[in-house]
Amino acid sequence: MRPLLSTLLLLPCLALASPAADLVVVHKSSYSLALMKDGKVLKRFWIALGAAPHGDKLREGDQRTPEGRYLLDYKLADSAFHRAIHISYPNAEDLAQARARGLNPGGRIMIHGQRNGFDPRMQPSNWTNGCIALLNHDMDELWNAVAPGTPIVIYP
Repeated sequence: MRPLLSTLLLLPCLALASPAADLVVVHKSSYSLALMKDGKVLKRFWIALGAAPHGDKLREGDQRTPEGRYLLDYKLADSAFHRAIHISYPNAEDLAQARARGLNPGGRIMIHGQRNGFDPRMQPSNWTNGCIALLNHDMDELWNAVAPGTPIVIYP
């Protein structure tokens, strides 16, 4: 009887756990980030981008968010922002295009929460340097739903 009781007590906790996403999809034009699982949207979040949100990232300092297919390759619990997840930009294609133009592609593109010390309930539009920003409580959900190695696709 005890194993059954402990299983019944554990079920509500399992129901509250965030299901693991197998893909993150960003649509810059609609300022949305979706957590996907088996082709279905689990959750959608409103995002902020850089000061120049339109167009693909071309060079370091252009205030643009890259477009394309990447991986969420590592997490940073301790950063200047409320949590951060690194996007594997630049990829080989980004590097080749930047070299062909004689430009530095930049890097350190992250999905992160609000800057530490700011009001976590508020998010101005287009305030990052090309990263993708979420409200802190949304960042907590994303953090729990993705593992390093999760693919991300960023559309215009």
